[in-house]
Amino acid sequence: MKQPSTRGGLAFLLAALAMLGPFSVDTYLPAFPAIEASLHTTPIQVQQTLTAYMFSFAVMILWHGALSDAFGRRNIIIGSLAVFCVASLGCAAVHSIEYLWAFRVLQGVSAGAGVVIGRAIIRDLYSGPDAARLLSLVTMIFSVAPALAPILGGWIVKILDWRSIFLFLFLYTALLIWACYKRLPESLPVHLRQPFSPRVLVVNYKRVFGSPLFHLKAGTVAFNFAGLFLYVAAAPVFLTQHLGLGPDQFAWQFVPTVGGIFLGALTVNRLAGSIAVGRQVLIGFAFLIGAGIFNLAYHAFLPPALPWSVMPLFFYAFGMSVVAPGVTLLVLDLFPDIRGLVASCQSFTQTMLAAVVSGVIAPFLSHSVLWLAAGQLAFTVIALCLWMGGRSYHLAHKDNVNAWETVPVE
Repeated sequence: MKQPSTRGGLAFLLAALAMLGPFSVDTYLPAFPAIEASLHTTPIQVQQTLTAYMFSFAVMILWHGALSDAFGRRNIIIGSLAVFCVASLGCAAVHSIEYLWAFRVLQGVSAGAGVVIGRAIIRDLYSGPDAARLLSLVTMIFSVAPALAPILGGWIVKILDWRSIFLFLFLYTALLIWACYKRLPESLPVHLRQPFSPRVLVVNYKRVFGSPLFHLKAGTVAFNFAGLFLYVAAAPVFLTQHLGLGPDQFAWQFVPTVGGIFLGALTVNRLAGSIAVGRQVLIGFAFLIGAGIFNLAYHAFLPPALPWSVMPLFFYAFGMSVVAPGVTLLVLDLFPDIRGLVASCQSFTQTMLAAVVSGVIAPFLSHSVLWLAAGQLAFTVIALCLWMGGRSYHLAHKDNVNAWETVPVE
């Protein structure tokens, strides 16, 4: 097996794996009206295809890391990609909304392996500032996906049809299988693998979910992401109804969002090792809170309009991208011997919250741009409270917590 010879090669491959998630979500958003018409269903039923994907993604993401801890990182990634290929062909062939729900569940079950196990691979191979730089580099490359996906999906549905979107996902995944077979290294030696048994898994899951620091730090990342995903889930309504844009104009929302993610990751890449994690996180929250307040204030007094309604998303995404890498590495370092499982648990919290946002909160708030802005600000305020709570907990219990919960934040 030929392995990536450079850090950049590994970053590109891990980013391509992580892109499968946003491609699965964002590419078909512009096709919602076409799916509704083709399958003779309702907007809510089409929206639930996203919810079905998110919930299955969140549930299975708990297991990707544990499986990789037991059977190796590379094997689980390649197997999951094969399942996703089959699911994508199924989505392209369906003739009822019920079958589309079923195959979207199968996509959700298999799509999360790359992003979860990719974090564990980074932490297996690198530590400290090197790990932060590689994680931010992956984020920079990956960040093109949320912008490219809805634009590409809009053009596909306009030129061809909505089924071709899922055929594109099949081809992309088939290429990933080939690339991983040829280039993806196995970062977890056999002698470091954990036994895959119910007893061991129960013990390890209890260790993680019984850690207050895990919930506080993982919740920080999850609630910040929920504030951004609120607009992703509401995009078909926000863009087409509130801003009057067409299915091929989703770039108005997703390009500023991705620009913020990219520049935030670039900032982290440059700052890694030269600034305390705590200070870096607070800088990110300054952008998050500032963007949320501006967004709420603007829509409290003025009607939705371009570019003002989408501009806050750039600064929000920038702040989120500055906060996430440092906090993510702190989460992974809470339990160094089971990083794959910890990565799964962190992704589970983030994705399950996103699923609730998609299925419940976004439909409830999307009728009003003011309510969307208020929802986003509320999410990031909760995230800030969790981060500050984590720091207070660490200081209050630094002599009593276990060794994995003494990770410095300064």
